[in-house]
Amino acid sequence: MYAVRIIPKLEIKGPNLVKGIQLEGLRVLGIPEEFARYYSQHGADELIYIDVVASLYGRNSILDVIRNTSREIFIPLTVGGGLRTIEDIRQVLQAGADKVAINTAAIHHPQIISQASKIFGASTIVLSIAAKKQPDGDYLAYTDNGREKTPIRVVQWAQQGEELGAGEILLTSIDRDGTGSGFDVELVRQIAEGVSIPVIACGGAGTIEDVAQVISYGKADAVALASMLHYNYILHHTMDHGSFAEGNTEFLRHVKKFTRVMGVKIEDIKQHLIESGIHCRMEQVRE
Repeated sequence: MYAVRIIPKLEIKGPNLVKGIQLEGLRVLGIPEEFARYYSQHGADELIYIDVVASLYGRNSILDVIRNTSREIFIPLTVGGGLRTIEDIRQVLQAGADKVAINTAAIHHPQIISQASKIFGASTIVLSIAAKKQPDGDYLAYTDNGREKTPIRVVQWAQQGEELGAGEILLTSIDRDGTGSGFDVELVRQIAEGVSIPVIACGGAGTIEDVAQVISYGKADAVALASMLHYNYILHHTMDHGSFAEGNTEFLRHVKKFTRVMGVKIEDIKQHLIESGIHCRMEQVRE
C-alpha cells in the first residue's frame, strides 16, 4: 500500500510567494525559500513550485528560487509554469528540480509530454490540469494559470496525458482554489478512476477533514495544499523570522478575517489521516 503524500504548493511570482483565490487576486505572503525550508522540516513529503505568471509573460524566471531551495532541501521538488520546450525542462531539472509540471505547453503541443518522458523518464513528467466546471456539469481544461478556456474535456485529457507518457497528474480545481470550501471530490474521483497513474488533488482545502475526504472518497494519491499551510506559518512564524515586511502586511495582520481556511501544520494533518486509517509517512519533526 502506497503512502499518501502531503505536498505544500508554493505559487511564485518573481522572488515572492503569493496566493490568490480561484487563481486570481494574488497577495504576496513572503519569501518562498523560508516557507519551503519550514515545510521540509515539518513533514512535507514533496514540494511543488509554480511560477504563476511565467506562461502569461512567456518567460521562466524561477531558476534562482529553485537553486536556493535545492541547496538545503532534499525532498522531491516539482516545478511548473512557463515550461514550453525540452530545453526549458532541462534547465529546471539542472537547477535542482526533480519533476516538472506542464500545463499550457502540453495542451498546445501534446507531443512535448511524450518527448520529455522519453528523454527524462515518465516519473519526471507531471501533467498539470487546471479544471473548471461548466454550466452543463462537464469540466474543461484551462491554460495560462487558469486564464484561458479550452474545449478540452478534463477526463479525456488526463487519459491522453497518461497515454503520452505522463507519470503523474496534478489536478487543480479553479472553482475551489483558495476558497476553503473543500475539494471538488467528484472531479478528483472521476480522474482517479479514469487513469492508472497517481493523481494529486489541489484546490479548496479548508479543513483537515477535507483532506481525508479527497483521499478516502476522491481516491487521490496525494494532496497539494497551499492556504492551509501558508496561513498557519504566517500566524506563528513569519514575524519571528523577520520577513513580515516582505508580504502584504495589512492582509497578513488580519489574515483570519480574510479566509475560511483553517491554518494547520502538516503533522496535524498526517496524525488525523493515520487516525482515520489512511497510510502516510509520519517522521520526527526536525527543528
